[in-house]
Amino acid sequence: MAVSEDSPDTAVIAVRDADVTLGVTPVLRDVSVRIEAGEMVGLLGANGSGKSTLLRTIVGIVPTRRGSVSLFGRPVADRAVHDRLGYVPQFSAEASSIPATARETVATGLLTARRWFASGRDPRIHALLADVGLTALADRPVTQMSGGQRQRVMIARALVRRPELLVLDEPFSGVDMATQRTLATLLSRLQQRGTTVLVVLHELGALSEHLTRAIVLDHGRVVHDGHPADRPLIDPGHDHAFAVDQCLGQELQP
Repeated sequence: MAVSEDSPDTAVIAVRDADVTLGVTPVLRDVSVRIEAGEMVGLLGANGSGKSTLLRTIVGIVPTRRGSVSLFGRPVADRAVHDRLGYVPQFSAEASSIPATARETVATGLLTARRWFASGRDPRIHALLADVGLTALADRPVTQMSGGQRQRVMIARALVRRPELLVLDEPFSGVDMATQRTLATLLSRLQQRGTTVLVVLHELGALSEHLTRAIVLDHGRVVHDGHPADRPLIDPGHDHAFAVDQCLGQELQP
């Protein structure tokens, strides 16, 4: 849903007339997107279309050159809004060298600039590992897990503070169809509980029946914002992945 100048500022995500340049390369051009509470929105596009850049702009990692981004009606630069946000970056399972266990990894999601320690025995950690079906693997190192299991650990980490908004960059990358269906069921259940979900996808796949909208980028511009079945067919290509190591830093902390 495009943002109009007269829109009341009630959206969970509001991107207005955003331009983003990385180095000297324009990546996003005049992008306006509005996502309301309780939606599950898929962000699609070809390799280099700007999907991951838009996601990272929305969570405040990449600044806009022009335009604005707000979360819950407040500027994304206001770090207080990030307590209401869960973020799962893209990563490469092959690049992972993190020795932490699943329990320890999920615990890092409780760390903030004011909280430097989180107990792996926190009941929220146990609850989230159960939600993603990893209770039996709580003490297994992440390095000894499959790609799909690692994805579920990172989703649990993003959810441990019970965010109102969950943002995921390619959560189905490198995982088999059975795991994709498991993750799709989890995301659908979260949405039914009221969580707003924005997810970057190469293709609709297991989420095809769950998305409320699809937004398609092409060369840094929004070319479709509406029903997933009406989207233009664009070759998705393959984006580069971030290492799982980057997921464990405090990306959203001041």
